[in-house]
Amino acid sequence: MSDAGALQALLAREAIRDCLYRYCRGIDRCDEAALRAAYWPDATDCHGAWNGSASGFIDQALARLRQGGRRVHQVSNILIALAGDTAAVESSFIALQATAAQPAHETFLCGRYADRFECRGGEWRIAARTVVYDWIEERERPELAQPDARLFGPRQPTGAMAPADPIYALLAALRG
Repeated sequence: MSDAGALQALLAREAIRDCLYRYCRGIDRCDEAALRAAYWPDATDCHGAWNGSASGFIDQALARLRQGGRRVHQVSNILIALAGDTAAVESSFIALQATAAQPAHETFLCGRYADRFECRGGEWRIAARTVVYDWIEERERPELAQPDARLFGPRQPTGAMAPADPIYALLAALRG
């Protein structure tokens, strides 16, 4: 591979990783713009009970997540197989979730995102996602039902939905 080809491959890999991280911020912070920017408008998503358009997945997920609760998604072990303007991407995820309806019920999920990425107009995004589940633990955690001030005590600030989360003030200051 030429130096120029190697550089293009590195840039593609970094853009794909950035997109995966943008998805995690979007789902954890209920940031619709970040979520939509992770997928192509015609993308599909097979995500547990949801199997359809990525746009439909985003709509139903945000409606549920905006009710409240806690969630953290992290990705790792990102393997990228490039083939021109497409890529097969496997990334492991860990997700901790507690819904607003059941704040003391914690769900711990591990699995993998099996994504087909496409580069269109120089931008990499998810064209098709299949979520593969490898691990689940569910348990009762009564302390999670407490208000943030009591649960976290002096460990402040705590995470919030967009735009109240501290990262958005940092980003605004950077851009401003």
